[in-house]
Amino acid sequence: MSPLSGKRAVYFTLGCKLNFAETSTVAQRLEELGVVRARKGEAADICFVNTCSVTEVADHKCRQAIHKLVRENPDAFVVVTGCYAQLRPEDMARMAGVDLILGTEQKGRAVELITEHFARLTSSGEEPTATESPSAGGNGRGTFVPSCACGDRTRYFLKVQDGCDYFCTYCTIPFARGRSRNGSIASLVAQAEEVARKGGREIVLTGVNIGDFGRTTGESLLDLLKALDGVEGIERYRISSIEPNLLTDEILEFCAQSRAFMPHFHVPLQSGSDEVLRLMHRRYDTALFARKLQRIHELMPDAFIGVDVIVGMRGETDELFREALDFMDRQPVAQYHVFSYSERPGTKALNIAHRVRPEEKHCRSRQVLDVSEAHTRAFYTKYIGTVRPVLLEHGKHKGVTGGFTDNYIRVELDSADRQGLSDNCIVPLRLTGWNAAGTALLGERLS
Repeated sequence: MSPLSGKRAVYFTLGCKLNFAETSTVAQRLEELGVVRARKGEAADICFVNTCSVTEVADHKCRQAIHKLVRENPDAFVVVTGCYAQLRPEDMARMAGVDLILGTEQKGRAVELITEHFARLTSSGEEPTATESPSAGGNGRGTFVPSCACGDRTRYFLKVQDGCDYFCTYCTIPFARGRSRNGSIASLVAQAEEVARKGGREIVLTGVNIGDFGRTTGESLLDLLKALDGVEGIERYRISSIEPNLLTDEILEFCAQSRAFMPHFHVPLQSGSDEVLRLMHRRYDTALFARKLQRIHELMPDAFIGVDVIVGMRGETDELFREALDFMDRQPVAQYHVFSYSERPGTKALNIAHRVRPEEKHCRSRQVLDVSEAHTRAFYTKYIGTVRPVLLEHGKHKGVTGGFTDNYIRVELDSADRQGLSDNCIVPLRLTGWNAAGTALLGERLS
């Protein structure tokens, strides 16, 4: 019998879709060894925390989550991994109740190390002493650890790439996750085929810098997309994020005529000012970015385009922000994801003299969000009265369920229309108008 049989676990993940995919994979593997998820109010034997360190706020949320989990589960074996654990293992080591700290290279051994802990506990009858992975925070970040899971969601998240070679001046990800690396096309296709065997219909491709795919295997992202498109049973793919300079015309042309790649792109901009992009050491300018978006809409007029933006970067003057905001408002973007610049130790941005006050960062963030909300509403409104295919997902609220259209419009379906339909099925729905909260469109089944 597995030493983990009957153990209860809780999982906390902060950050990107890549973190979510990795946590879901750990949970899936633990469940295969007999671990069950702790119910609300039930003490856990294992606490697994996958941290993010993209901002100071993320660091704070990670510390808060660990304190809360330790307080609520005083006898649990607490494992902390992720970017914060990689960059600041000494912070984790000082936190009461943390038993195991895993850097990026050791994350793939989490299940093995948790199993070893409970095997020792079972054989000796004594609590083993707290341990810390010796290379957490070290430089061993060259191994690609595969991950493909859905957790408690309908969509699967397939990790195709990890790490980054770009070293933008504001970012610590290359230090936390290491250099760019990826799985082979053959291994990733095999994972997608396994998802299809399990009944999965949609896969989101995740990574740190997906457009850089192939650096360690001599392959290309375009070849990966073509191979995945041929996997029977998978009806939808989405690319979680891709740098504009790596989003080639060949990739766009393939997605436009492919069987399963959806008209949905997430393209980081970070700033609509060329001067700020230069300070960030980004590898494109606004003209290139605008051309990429125009090409998407030429090939896929219905495409949803989400864009990441950072406000308040060192060096971003009032004039440069106004220039950036004007550029953003003119782009055919459906939604902006806004982040306030956060100073990260060891980054080159700290050498830039001009600093933006916190109150001004908040003001600028609000202005971009206002632009985003107007763009999202206009995009959604355009499709009222049309029929789109919707992948039904697990409902979060009683009596309300829904999912996303092919072009990533959130749709709600009432319980009466839902009768006879199950999660994970794709159905055509007529989009009839807005829900009461203005957060989704309502859908009705065709007669």
